[in-house]
Amino acid sequence: MTDEPADTSRLTDADWAEINKLRRAYETGGDEALSAALQELMKDPHRCTRVIGAYYPEKMREALKDAAAEAGVTIEDLRDLLRKSEGSRH
Repeated sequence: MTDEPADTSRLTDADWAEINKLRRAYETGGDEALSAALQELMKDPHRCTRVIGAYYPEKMREALKDAAAEAGVTIEDLRDLLRKSEGSRH
């Protein structure tokens, strides 16, 4: 957990706090402590996606695309969803 995130553009202050928590866990307890901290992080899927995605942006994009495809969600479905959500904000 010593490497820096590859893409920090979507990280919030709380995400950075989580990254620091993961780093401390690894520094003080090694792989076992890091594994436990990651298990805890996975309880918050949104934060987990941002934190892991910051380190592995391409892998996260591919995993999300694969999961959407497996669920039968297409790019057009997502575009429609975005258009509808943008319209409801105004």
